[in-house]
Amino acid sequence: MKFTPQELTPYVSARHYFGSELRRHRESAKLSLAQLADILNSSKSTLARIERADLMPPPDLPAALDAAFGTDKHFYGLYQLARKETHPDRFRRYMEFHARAEAIEVFETQFVPGLLQTEAYARALLSAPPDVTREMIEERVQARLDRQEQLHSAASRRHWAILDEAILCRPVGGSQVMHAQLNALLSHVDTPTRTIQVLPFEHGEHALMAGPLALVKTSVGQTVAWEEGHIDGRLFEDPAAVNRRVALYDKLRAYALSPRDSAERIRKAMERHVPCE
Repeated sequence: MKFTPQELTPYVSARHYFGSELRRHRESAKLSLAQLADILNSSKSTLARIERADLMPPPDLPAALDAAFGTDKHFYGLYQLARKETHPDRFRRYMEFHARAEAIEVFETQFVPGLLQTEAYARALLSAPPDVTREMIEERVQARLDRQEQLHSAASRRHWAILDEAILCRPVGGSQVMHAQLNALLSHVDTPTRTIQVLPFEHGEHALMAGPLALVKTSVGQTVAWEEGHIDGRLFEDPAAVNRRVALYDKLRAYALSPRDSAERIRKAMERHVPCE
């Protein structure tokens, strides 16, 4: 059976255009992916994913391509555009990284992370916007539960969450819902694949006070960062940008309570959310 390359969409974004130009120059030079990979000291699968815009080009690739094809700074220029643009389908891409994650590390400032929410807690959160219908709420709750099941089904996938102590104090859904949510957190505080730490009020200021951060590490060694905003989020794939956020997260991990002390802080919070009989 003859192999047919996947059709590219070069005008969706600068990243897509970079990939299409990579294929165009490769085919003009009559090189296969494997042959070009040998020249660049890269891998065939990595180049294929870059051509399809599934992967952000690594910082050293543009110069190597310009040298291989004699294109001056053509790929360098495309890379500068691609690395600065807001990806048009960034949340979908972020979810794709989530689906193949080997480890997920999150810091949340206002509410329990989605992967750790109980159904009742999720429903209360998703009911907060004034313009949602009952059908929309139920659809989103089910989508969140399905994502939890999918991500937790991989026994080796690690999940690390740092929660600002404010999350333990805000009675989302009322005392009964909040008490049950905090109780559910206790079973995830310190397991072989899950860790929860509480960042206490007494720590004071820190570099991530502006909002939540998620780091997703894939099995091929790539790490991406996601910063959640009020309306939407921003996905970072450039290694330098990601590494800066990894360093901030690691420092925050050092500031947080140990899992044992975090569990005790959660238990104390539960006392403030005693459900009515």
